[in-house]
Amino acid sequence: MKLLTLVFGALLVTFSSFVSAADGLVAVKSPHSAVATLDKLESLVEQRGLTVFARIDHAAGAAKIGQTLRPTALLIFGNPQGGTPLMQCAQTAGIDLPLKMLVWEDAQGKVWLGYNDPAYLAPCPVVGKLQAALAGLAAAVAVP
Repeated sequence: MKLLTLVFGALLVTFSSFVSAADGLVAVKSPHSAVATLDKLESLVEQRGLTVFARIDHAAGAAKIGQTLRPTALLIFGNPQGGTPLMQCAQTAGIDLPLKMLVWEDAQGKVWLGYNDPAYLAPCPVVGKLQAALAGLAAAVAVP
């Protein structure tokens, strides 16, 4: 039991150094390129039975108007099984559904995976499950 506690503590400390949160945005550092991070995220989302609605490449959009933008892309995904209970609790949470995760490369070349913390969406009992699901996805993507 002590070993399990030590291992969990070490993982928590390690993982927490790669996660930041500000103003409801949870950001997890990725060891992969932006494209590889988004590809891995999309694959995991599909493996978990969620629907991918769109993959939006903001950098490609910027290029279309002659502008540059570091790699920045958004994956929009979800399913009624997850979103419906949240909207039954607070229907206005629908403004933030389906779920979205943003992948971007910062000015230092580090890649991040970010998502809105569901706790900011609605005070609802299902929020904890949604937080755990999103955190699980982000952690799985961030594995080297």
